[in-house]
Amino acid sequence: MAEDIRQNKIANFSGLAENSNGVTKTPAAMASKTGASKKLVIKNFKDRPKMTETYTEDTWLKLRDAVGAIQNSTSIKYNLEELYQAVENLCSYKVSPMLYKQLRQVCEDHVRAQIQQFKEDSLDNLSFLKRMNRCWQDHCRQTIMIRSIFLFLDRTYVLQNSLLPSIWDTGLELFRTHIVSDGVVQNRTVEGILEQIEQERNGETVDRSLLRSLLGMLSDLQVYKESFEQRFLMETNCLYAAEGQRLMLERDVSVPEYLHHVARRLEEENDRVISYLDQSTQKPLISAIEKQLLGEHMTAILQKGLSTLLDENRVTELTLLYQLFSKVKGGLPVLLQFWRDYIKVESFGGEVVGSPEKDKDMVQELLDFKDKMDHVAQRCFQRNETFINAMKEAFESFINKRPNKPAELIAKYVDSKLRAGNKEATEEELERILDKIMIIFRFIHGKDVFEAFYKKDLAKRLLVGKSASVDAEKSMLSKLKHECGAAFTSKLEGMFKDMELSKDIMIQFKQYMQNQSEPSNIELTVNILTMGYWPTYTPMEVHLPTEMVKLQEVFKMFYLGKHSGRKLQWQPTLGHAVLKAEFKEGKKELQVSLFQTLVLLMFNEGEEFTVEEIHTATGIEDGELRRTLQSLACGKARVLNKNPRGKDVEDGDRFNFNNDFKHKLFRIKINQIQMKETVEEQVSTTERVFQDRQYQIDAAVVRIMKMRKTLSHNLLVSELYNQLKFPVKPGDLKKRIESLIDRDYMERDKESPNQYHYVA
Repeated sequence: MAEDIRQNKIANFSGLAENSNGVTKTPAAMASKTGASKKLVIKNFKDRPKMTETYTEDTWLKLRDAVGAIQNSTSIKYNLEELYQAVENLCSYKVSPMLYKQLRQVCEDHVRAQIQQFKEDSLDNLSFLKRMNRCWQDHCRQTIMIRSIFLFLDRTYVLQNSLLPSIWDTGLELFRTHIVSDGVVQNRTVEGILEQIEQERNGETVDRSLLRSLLGMLSDLQVYKESFEQRFLMETNCLYAAEGQRLMLERDVSVPEYLHHVARRLEEENDRVISYLDQSTQKPLISAIEKQLLGEHMTAILQKGLSTLLDENRVTELTLLYQLFSKVKGGLPVLLQFWRDYIKVESFGGEVVGSPEKDKDMVQELLDFKDKMDHVAQRCFQRNETFINAMKEAFESFINKRPNKPAELIAKYVDSKLRAGNKEATEEELERILDKIMIIFRFIHGKDVFEAFYKKDLAKRLLVGKSASVDAEKSMLSKLKHECGAAFTSKLEGMFKDMELSKDIMIQFKQYMQNQSEPSNIELTVNILTMGYWPTYTPMEVHLPTEMVKLQEVFKMFYLGKHSGRKLQWQPTLGHAVLKAEFKEGKKELQVSLFQTLVLLMFNEGEEFTVEEIHTATGIEDGELRRTLQSLACGKARVLNKNPRGKDVEDGDRFNFNNDFKHKLFRIKINQIQMKETVEEQVSTTERVFQDRQYQIDAAVVRIMKMRKTLSHNLLVSELYNQLKFPVKPGDLKKRIESLIDRDYMERDKESPNQYHYVA
């Protein structure tokens, strides 16, 4: 069984002739079996509906009225759905081209009429901008509504024709062509926007939403770059060029203030980009500010304020300076050069190291300065490897401007820290100080000078027992070994070995003495020093008491009995003793040097002696004797009385034992008056270093020539510079080469004087 179902078309389609659409149910669909699926077949129109002659025109009039109502902001007479269906119907009957053309014409006529409102001269710039914004907002709203009605046209006909712009793009094109592209309108719009931005830059409040809307309009209409951005960037360049010039010339504007001003300006402009400028403007805008406020004044900024910032340790401003300069092309290389020059010349470098009067505090100031510069490099310059390397290079440069002296002073500074009585630091702090000293030590070229003075001071600490900590001593030795190699510390390590061996020998000697038939009342301790390891000491002959001489001989027999073929040379200058003394107050023990011992023992034989008598009896050198008497009669612990009284010991002065001496301690240490290291001693130490250097140069030349056999002068000198670890002048090398030629280690080539041959 079949049934025709007729269905009327939608009411809007009233202009079309009615026809039926056949819907046939198949016999299978009418199956009596309950629950069986039904199949629905929909057939096409048998006849295509026909359009009345006036339908197109009537429908267009209806649509035009609706568009006009939208453009004039009045109510639309027709239902929007009805209008949409009308457009769909027209498109279905191939009138899309005409419909699109008519719609465009209506919109164009309306937009063209809008230009008149912008021709009034009475409007100020802000009012003009507000009117323009209102017109643009209305146009956008109207275009969206019109597009919603003509959406079917937009999504079918327009979409299929790639050359036709969409309804929205048509609206933009018409607004651009007839309003924004008008010379007067565009000029006034851009001038108004620029005026608002200038007011905001001067601190006034402006309507940012208005600017955002208008600049968005220019961007949407694709005229932003040519109409606005070029003029905006040009005016920005002019503004900041003038501002930078003015601020740099003002004396009361300091560099920190200027840097904060630049940072503030950059922040403001970035905020403008976020608020209303197009994102594409950010890069050229920020570049323009950085160029005008920083790039044009980099040298002036650094000349005017870098030294002050570094002197005053202005971490915040230095960090800001680095951040700003890193954004400018060529900024960091300029900052790097000024930073290097500051370390080398302007500040500490030229001043402290080059001034002999500041030698006393040089090393401490060097350490403090290095800490300060490290802090700047780490925190302010973001640990930039280039800046850290430049700092090292600058330190190395200025420390070695004054050869040898810094090396000597660093050795003495280490001595002051490692000597007993240094209560300044705990073991951890001492370790940190030694680590810092090693950093400075690395910069020194003449490390052999350091070694000579360090060895001399180490010897004193070990022999007199003045070392604060054996662990600290060995830690320093380990650091030097790690830095300079085993050859550098071999003699220093030898000194420690001597001290340990001496302890073992003394244990054996005490056992030996217990087996002697005549035990001595004096307890003797001897340190056996290997001459090659220790500094050279000038031997001094003094008159020792018979008991001491006898004990020395006993030890000599004991030692040489164990080590035949060795020679012992006594060094009385390094000796010390503990004496038992009786005063009215009671018994005391005096811890004194060997020279002080010899003087005090004389008062067991007599009550009063002159300087001359003491000199004759002891044989102590005159200058040393006067310092010894001064320590006993003029210091804090006066166990001798001097007549006449006074601080200095003069010829004819008489000395007697001070029986009334009082002291709260039982054992009293009487320090020998230390003779300050004389210029002669310093010169002799330095000369020894230079003598050692000559031997090293000679050995290096022979080693190289033995390997190469024949070599030119320039290549030999170049090879020597690679091998030698201390600074040396070409003239000194030439002298050593001449000396080796004279001693027949090598010879000149007969035809080419600059060529050398090794002589086997």
